[in-house]
Amino acid sequence: MYVQALARYDLAMLLSSGYQAASTNRAQIQLPAPTILGLDNEMSTQLVVRLSPIANAYCYEVQTRTGTNAWQTAGAFTAARKIILPNLTPGMVYNVQARAIGGTTGYSDWSDPSAHIAT
Repeated sequence: MYVQALARYDLAMLLSSGYQAASTNRAQIQLPAPTILGLDNEMSTQLVVRLSPIANAYCYEVQTRTGTNAWQTAGAFTAARKIILPNLTPGMVYNVQARAIGGTTGYSDWSDPSAHIAT
């Protein structure tokens, strides 16, 4: 309390005492959108999505669509490095996008869509 009372709003004086300044910034920060690093066939009727991991995200929501149809939720996944999308139709082109869930605002923006043919 002594250092806090003495230094008051003088950051240089506070830091010279050996103490660190605590941030009073409590602004909410949105998570950055993940990037789709890879979209590959691992087995027939499956696609494997690889995302860039996002700090403070506790899971990732993935959506798929074919053609210009509406986006369909494929699920929420805890691992960013290997997300398996099962039960796909071979020969169909699937568009995939993902977003991070967590942080102070709940959701990131959706990633840019990526397309791949299911085998």
